[in-house]
Amino acid sequence: MKTKITAPKDFSWGDYKRIPIVDNGEPLIPLSTSQHLVTYPFYAKMGIANAVHECFVRETVFEKLHLVADMLPEHLKLVVLDGWRPFSVQQHFFDSLINILKKSFPNHDEVHLYNQAKSLVSPPSSDKHSPSPHLTGGSVDVTLCDLNGRFLDMGTEFDEASKLSWTDALEDQCHNIEARNNRRILYHTMIEAGFTNLPSEWWHFDYGNQLWSYRKGFDEAFYGVSKPRDIIKQWETEIVDNQFI
Repeated sequence: MKTKITAPKDFSWGDYKRIPIVDNGEPLIPLSTSQHLVTYPFYAKMGIANAVHECFVRETVFEKLHLVADMLPEHLKLVVLDGWRPFSVQQHFFDSLINILKKSFPNHDEVHLYNQAKSLVSPPSSDKHSPSPHLTGGSVDVTLCDLNGRFLDMGTEFDEASKLSWTDALEDQCHNIEARNNRRILYHTMIEAGFTNLPSEWWHFDYGNQLWSYRKGFDEAFYGVSKPRDIIKQWETEIVDNQFI
């Protein structure tokens, strides 16, 4: 893979939230049912409280991930590490990062630390007008593995708080050509399938949500707040509507 990655550096979390959302109502689909993708719900595996043991994505995202899997070289597989993410998990990540920054830099004011935290983790939001990207089911965190299931070298760990986590960070680095080429394969295949990339995270891609619309220059997003099927709430509605008793 010889094509360089050129990730823009002008991203601001505040900009994309102004894009209106008209949700198309697509359901969340569990990826573990797929025979063509590898799913590894990273946060649940790590024991993060309230993290789900499944990777849920919107229906069209499900289809596009299969397209990516088909486009990859035959010796590689696509691994999905996270999709739809509960608000409580996003809140936990952001609060934890703020606390780490406060302990590490006690002389910095809270506004500065908050802005620094935003550069690493999306601020939690369940606002229907500006939800956290992962809460929409349109965001996915992905990587690559070989046919034996071994993760490829991508230059950093997933979710590593490092400048090298920027998607194009390895383009001017000559010491890890293998990781640079692996990033290129992942990036260009995901982009070709219609996703956009968060420039500060080589693993994060979007489709249909505000972040995707912002990167694409569209005027509207079609994925808003979403959640997996809740059987108890479903029963509450069905029993009343169907006059069960």
